Amino acid sequence: MKLKNLFVITAAALAAAPAVADINVGVVASLTGPAAALGAETRKAVSLFPTTVGGEKVNFILLDDTTDPTAAVKNARKLISEDKVDAILGPNLISTAVAMADVANGEKVPMISVAPLDVSGDKRGFVFRSEPSADLMVQRVVADMLANGVKTVGFIGFSDSWGEVLHKALTKAAEGKITIVASERYGRADPSVQAQALKVISAKPDAVFVGASGTPAAMPQITLRERGFKGRIYQSHGVTSKEFLRVGGKNVEGALIPVGPVLVAEQLPDSHPTKKNAVAFVQALEAKYGPDSRSTFAGATWDAWLLLQNAIAGAQKAKVKAGTPEYRAALRDGIEKTSKLVGTNGVYSMAAGDHAGYDASAIVMIKVENNHWKLVK
Repeated sequence: MKLKNLFVITAAALAAAPAVADINVGVVASLTGPAAALGAETRKAVSLFPTTVGGEKVNFILLDDTTDPTAAVKNARKLISEDKVDAILGPNLISTAVAMADVANGEKVPMISVAPLDVSGDKRGFVFRSEPSADLMVQRVVADMLANGVKTVGFIGFSDSWGEVLHKALTKAAEGKITIVASERYGRADPSVQAQALKVISAKPDAVFVGASGTPAAMPQITLRERGFKGRIYQSHGVTSKEFLRVGGKNVEGALIPVGPVLVAEQLPDSHPTKKNAVAFVQALEAKYGPDSRSTFAGATWDAWLLLQNAIAGAQKAKVKAGTPEYRAALRDGIEKTSKLVGTNGVYSMAAGDHAGYDASAIVMIKVENNHWKLVK
């Protein structure tokens, strides 16, 4: 994969009204609020998006949902009714993605979520995702626990939809294999988890799983270590940004995390299917944003674009005109027909019954070592 003619979004470009004949793509991300660290990674990837596909101009309209589902819905409606977008990429969180999915399906505009939204049943329709499910990621965590003799685990997670998704995934994956001896929750903006950490430590688990994301996920691990917990600590794939390492410092050393492969692109074996694309993406990203600026969120955002770009190429071949209901339907069908698309963060094969299509074999385990991401062999 070549990353040439990189597209830098300027304030003027975002403010300009898109031309009618152009392909218009809306991007919704949490640029402010508790999940701003995640949205910042989406913004990085968007800045690398190309300006044209097959000779047709592409306009990207990036909006901030402020980590608020209500704002996310307003953004989706604005993008569709005012900006006349042909597709939407994002958002970063399940809570905002769930809210936006109803709009996308109702207006019949394809949406590729960067959050691991459960796109099954009534939510499927025009909604897809580029991020692997929590179930797949937590299964990888439990497999690592079992391989390392863990018999009991404590859980500290967000008191919101993401925390609930991870707790359910852990409960399902651990059933009959590992006993969950403590389950504690906290808010994304809480200033302390002292009480929750002490309750978990008192249960004497072999390991702790932190069911959180972004920089707020560092707080439980910091507290556990400061309170003397010596066991293995696992984090979700929602923590993989440079900001998590900065906030956590020495206390997140040794954290074990299941991730998409882009985070450790150069460390992957040559046999890994995404290595070539992942390395190219990381090189382009770090050339623009500096060393260690990579993240799985940036990779998932880029892969969301690859899924859409592939569908755009199909619509162009079929000579369907952008800006029409037929074009949006063609994009939806094109995404659904994706087969073995190799991205930077995974391999995707969609189907009518699977709008995620993520190949679980791409998932790798990493750990924090010397404030860097290290592939676990």
